[in-house]
Amino acid sequence: MANRRLTLILTVFCISAALSGCREESLKVNYELGIFPDSVMALDGLNTSWDDYNMDIEAARITSSRQVVFSSNRKSSGGEFDLVSGTVGYTFGQTTGYFEMHSDMTSDSFVDALLQLFNTGSDEFGPLRFFNGRNGLEYMAAATQTSGHGLDIVFTSYIPVYSQLPVFEVPVPARLFNSSSDDAYLSLGTTGDTAWFCSDRGGNFDIYSIIRPWQLDMDQWFRSEPVIPASVDSINTGSDEKCPFIRGRYMLYSSDMAGGYGGFDLYCSVFRSGKWSSPVNLGPGINSAANEYRPVLGVDLQFENHFLIFSSDRPGGKGGYDLYFTGITLPL
Repeated sequence: MANRRLTLILTVFCISAALSGCREESLKVNYELGIFPDSVMALDGLNTSWDDYNMDIEAARITSSRQVVFSSNRKSSGGEFDLVSGTVGYTFGQTTGYFEMHSDMTSDSFVDALLQLFNTGSDEFGPLRFFNGRNGLEYMAAATQTSGHGLDIVFTSYIPVYSQLPVFEVPVPARLFNSSSDDAYLSLGTTGDTAWFCSDRGGNFDIYSIIRPWQLDMDQWFRSEPVIPASVDSINTGSDEKCPFIRGRYMLYSSDMAGGYGGFDLYCSVFRSGKWSSPVNLGPGINSAANEYRPVLGVDLQFENHFLIFSSDRPGGKGGYDLYFTGITLPL
């Protein structure tokens, strides 16, 4: 009996030891920081057979899942462009380096209520949402088609409370930027003291900038009388320069200047020594023989490089303009 009991104890001990030896070790971290792949990926959860383009990303919260707003003519089956919203997200494995994208047309009561105020019976393009740390308000701007004035920039501001819907005010013209020509695609620098936009007031589309007087708050500045904007001469050509987007010291934009890969291409300029550098084409990995528009540069501190979202009518999409995502390493 004693031998049988000893044998049982030894058996249990051996099984326990074997099982403990089979326990998984902690997953090894091979990648401290993620890397956005440089392959171009279609945002299929957002794209349709109609035109889907000119996206803005929510920069206030830098997370792996972000609310996005963009222009689409899906609701009118190819008619006027409205602003619609969805989400773009990604996951990255620190052990394997595996990267996965996802995009969806999700409903958000806060954003839906905001977009209802911007959408009219005409076209809306180039949305921009940003937070103003000086007054604690969030802003949204877009370009809307107006009678007799082409595209005008309009805006509204609101308390960024997400637990309940704030009271949204109807967007009003940002008179500072508007003219009798097309004025669109507002973008702000990091401090909010300089604004860039594009306009065809000179005969073709060029990129312009306006510096804010120190004594004016954001609302006063946007509502103030129009001034003559400065042309960004190191960038503008005799062709069309559109859709400027500023992130830190980088300006990305679209142009159909000679020497590109076809149609409108995406270019990058870097702010150095007090001026914008000569533009650099983003290359055939991003540009195509078709048209590329509205580059939006994103950052995630958990990743080594930036990501880029843009729109293109290249072959292989769902139809018309589609939205695309890629990783990008920019020049210093």
